[in-house]
Amino acid sequence: MTSTVPAPGTCTAEGSALQAVLLDMDGTLVDTEGFWWDVEVEIFASLGHTLDDTWRHVVVGGPMTRSAGFLIEATGADIGLAELTVLLNQGFEDRIDRTLPLMPGAARLLAELAAYEIPTALVSASHRRIIDRVLTSLGPQHFALTVAGDEVPRTKPHPDPYLLAAAGLGADPARCAVVEDTATGVAAAEAAGCHVVAVPSVAPITPAARRTVVTSLEEVDLAFLRGLMAA
Repeated sequence: MTSTVPAPGTCTAEGSALQAVLLDMDGTLVDTEGFWWDVEVEIFASLGHTLDDTWRHVVVGGPMTRSAGFLIEATGADIGLAELTVLLNQGFEDRIDRTLPLMPGAARLLAELAAYEIPTALVSASHRRIIDRVLTSLGPQHFALTVAGDEVPRTKPHPDPYLLAAAGLGADPARCAVVEDTATGVAAAEAAGCHVVAVPSVAPITPAARRTVVTSLEEVDLAFLRGLMAA
């Protein structure tokens, strides 16, 4: 298990303007965004409600309190936020225990960052209990630290998780590359002042200043990330 306590020797990558790489988890490294939606659909069906598929774009990538709160309000379901959160986490854990597919290019990118000793953090809106389960598949050795959504006062789309990760790695946010798959995560990274690589998983994301959009992690390697700093 890793934590938000930085490991020793995780400061600037020598010889490069790129100081650290900060990676989102769901939909970016692991193909799990659909898992969350499937769990939400099943739970609300058991409560007698059908979720509108257009709501998927509203709830993707955000903190669970926001997503769950929206669905309760939208459906009028007779369930409290705390109870729903427990059910969502349990349903998700059941799914990742059965299968946890990595996104194409994820394993190769993590291996390359580790080989070149690039300080790397996992920054997710998911709760700590979920992150620690996923890390067994991703390999905790690939991350100097991890930041969970229930460990910061304000999670994505606020900049706090990325600012905390950069500080923990001893890096300037402006010299960090962030890889994200949702508009919520992109907003958080950009608010922190980071360079962003967006790999959209559910909803489209448009290019912008300090934001590069790609179709797959297979397009992203260390040379690509260093090139963001040069640009």
